[in-house]
Amino acid sequence: MNRFELARATSVAAALDLAAEKPGSVFKAGGIDLLDHLKEHLIEPPRLVDLKTIPELRGIGFQPDGSLAIGPLATLAQLAAHPDVRRTHAALARACGEAASPQIRNVATIGGNLLQRPRCWYYRLASYRCLKKGGDTCFAIGGENRYHTLFADGSCNAPHPSNAAMGLTALGASLVLQGGRGTRTVPADRFFTIPDNDPRRENAREPDEILIGISVPAAPGVRSTYASVKEKAAFDWPLVSTAVALRVEGGRVREARIVLGAVAPVPLRSVAAEQALLGSDFDDATIEAVATAAVASAQPLAQNGYKVELLKTLLRRTLRSLAGGDA
Repeated sequence: MNRFELARATSVAAALDLAAEKPGSVFKAGGIDLLDHLKEHLIEPPRLVDLKTIPELRGIGFQPDGSLAIGPLATLAQLAAHPDVRRTHAALARACGEAASPQIRNVATIGGNLLQRPRCWYYRLASYRCLKKGGDTCFAIGGENRYHTLFADGSCNAPHPSNAAMGLTALGASLVLQGGRGTRTVPADRFFTIPDNDPRRENAREPDEILIGISVPAAPGVRSTYASVKEKAAFDWPLVSTAVALRVEGGRVREARIVLGAVAPVPLRSVAAEQALLGSDFDDATIEAVATAAVASAQPLAQNGYKVELLKTLLRRTLRSLAGGDA
């Protein structure tokens, strides 16, 4: 780990100024993933700008229109336990509640969870100069790839690591960023970027921007949930996951957002699966068609073909739970 300064900011403007003073500075929230990067010499910043001392970045609250406003410093544990979030935006609460371990959820922020880097071992090991580190090879393609993507089209095969991103994408959330050029809002399903555009990044945030807020639309009448399959029931990364949000009227699905996780470099909305579900009445034949459509374009690597059937089974179970009104 290199030597660095720690500067504590008291406002977003002050944090931006502190980072601009020393090129290469990085922002710190909970610091869970950042600490790993420092120890693994993946980054060597001259200064860490601490955001946890900025009061305006905290809080979980509902607006008069029913939308949910989340400060990026809200912890995963706070969101998972919030009774109103659990009631109105269940997919987000459940996604946060399944991330990492209880100890980490008490410290890790939702902002840090959204912006964390992939957990691919080739990226994390300094001895491999992979695509994410400016190289020209994804070592997972011909290497150990049992935990990697099903949908990558030959580029970087590191799966997206954020649970919270799944729930937010399914619920149509937007992320608010502030930088030297002002403030902008980006929908969650356009915030996360595919590696074909630039394999060294996973999202639309610029290095000089801070995530200052998360807005989730009101969800009256929406059934939503998050589910995953892990090797260990406790602290483990998902093998596959899904977040689903549905609006059901008159016994039929009128709106659907189905997001696939741990199988692509981004939280992957499956338009084909959504189309197969729209207008249906949740019968078994439709649920089977949805599961089949979701994996129709999968391109398994040598060691992760098991994920295809695992994902189909998870989708069947998740849709049946929503059909029964359990979520």
